[in-house]
Amino acid sequence: MSTQAARATTQQPPILLRETIGSVAVLTLNRPEARNSLSEAMIGDLHVALHEIAADKAVRAVVIAANGPAFSAGHDLKELTARRSDADRGRAYFAQIMKACSAMMQAIVHLPKPVVASVQGVATAAGCQLVASCDLAVASEAAAFATPGVDIGLFCSTPMVALSRNVPRKQAMEMLLTGELVPAARAREIGLVNHVVAAGQERQAAIELAQKVALKSAYTVKLGKEAFYRQAEMSLAGAYRYAAEVMTENMLARDAEEGIAAFIEKREPKWQDR
Repeated sequence: MSTQAARATTQQPPILLRETIGSVAVLTLNRPEARNSLSEAMIGDLHVALHEIAADKAVRAVVIAANGPAFSAGHDLKELTARRSDADRGRAYFAQIMKACSAMMQAIVHLPKPVVASVQGVATAAGCQLVASCDLAVASEAAAFATPGVDIGLFCSTPMVALSRNVPRKQAMEMLLTGELVPAARAREIGLVNHVVAAGQERQAAIELAQKVALKSAYTVKLGKEAFYRQAEMSLAGAYRYAAEVMTENMLARDAEEGIAAFIEKREPKWQDR
């Protein structure tokens, strides 16, 4: 029996909620009793939802939010620990989970639509990784971030990948080596989040930010997001060569032609998303 079927049989509430607000899809982690830990099922549901959204032309932006006091406590350690009784002490299962989680995080990066995190509480370990994997992030004043694996003998190696691509090295290493909580204001200073708002306002602020981007040409946003992440891994010269190629292709797009004409003619553009 599948995980989803099992939950349906026991009438448990869905662990991932999805709603549509205009052209914005809102995915809400819904395991508040488990601090929205990223269980095998949660990782799978997120990946499926992202795959569906990628093909849904009606969705132009995504918000990832969470119910309860915590955004996400990271991996479900109870679920992982339960597999230590396996013949291989859990090695195969641990590898499977880490691979699945890494694939889901990369699906956010590769999604041809912007993804905004709405962080209402604590985001730790893989929960912090989830925030760092999103393109943009809005945090409540009550939010805090940490990669505390070092405190339990489990260095946050996979969260490190996303974290180190968001904040400067010294700040990333301090978070990884001390495991200490970083308050929302400090997270904004080091670049982990874009905006900090009053508690309770983060969800609406994230949706409004997503809606701003959703007004742009979907083709242009897709092209730009892909180029942003690809050039970041290149040398300076290589990045400029690649970016020049992207700009050339973009100039030939129908939406660039329309957008430039609308700017010159002082009118609103009419996007065709191509």
